[in-house]
Amino acid sequence: MRITADNERCIGAGQCVLTAPAVFDQDEDGLVTVLTTEPGAQLTDAIRRAGDLCPSRAITVHED
Repeated sequence: MRITADNERCIGAGQCVLTAPAVFDQDEDGLVTVLTTEPGAQLTDAIRRAGDLCPSRAITVHED
């Protein structure tokens, strides 16, 4: 699994940070920042949920 985030699409809702704080954060403008692009298997469900909850679809989860 690999994660990418598109700051051009991000609206700063913060659902990703609430759902998977070990993987996502927000920068000073409130836009998504990916803390780790290749997280461990224990975070898989939370990451998928964060991608699903993102209202602007700024988060992409790549199943490798």
